[in-house]
Amino acid sequence: MAAMDDIVRQAMAKWPKVPHCVGWLGLDARGNWYLRDEQAQAQGPFAGGPAQARGSMLQHDKLIAFIGRNYDCDDSGQWYFQNGPQRVFVELEITPFIWRVAADFSVDAHTGAAARVQRSFVDEIGRVYLETDIGFGLVHSLDMLHAADAIETGLWVPQAVKADALPTQFAYCVSPQALQAAA
Repeated sequence: MAAMDDIVRQAMAKWPKVPHCVGWLGLDARGNWYLRDEQAQAQGPFAGGPAQARGSMLQHDKLIAFIGRNYDCDDSGQWYFQNGPQRVFVELEITPFIWRVAADFSVDAHTGAAARVQRSFVDEIGRVYLETDIGFGLVHSLDMLHAADAIETGLWVPQAVKADALPTQFAYCVSPQALQAAA
C-alpha cells in the first residue's frame, strides 16, 4: 500500500475527531471512482442498483491519484479514502482492488500501486481474481487476455470460488453504508 500523504497525516493529528463519511464514494468493477451525492444515494445502492445510483464518475487525474495514495482498509474490512482528517468509506461494486495486468504479467492496482500475485481465483462466470501482497481484487475486463495467458502458461493456477462468498473469504465489506445503517 502506498504511503499516506504527509498533509493527510498532519490534518488527522490536528483534527482527530472529524466524523466519518459513508455512501459518498464508490469504486466500480473497472477501477473508476464515483462521487455519489444525496440524489444518487437516494436512487439505491452502488452495487446492484440502477445506473443513476452510481453518481458522477471522477475525471480529475490529480484527485484520482490523491484518492489512490490515501486508500486503505480498517480492521473491519471497510475500505476508505482518508481525505485529510475525514475518513470517506468506499462503496464497492465488487472488490477493493481492480487489477491491471500487463503483457509481461506485471500487476498494478487501480490506485497505481504495483502488486505481487500470491494466488489466483476464478468464479462461476469466469471472472478472474488475484490475491496479492497488497490485497484482493478483480482483474480488469480489458486485461483478461493477459490473465488467460498467465493461466495457460501455468504462472497462475486459479482456484474455483463463488463470487458471493468473496467478501467473507477475503474479509472486505462491499457496502460500509449498509453495514453502518444496520448497526
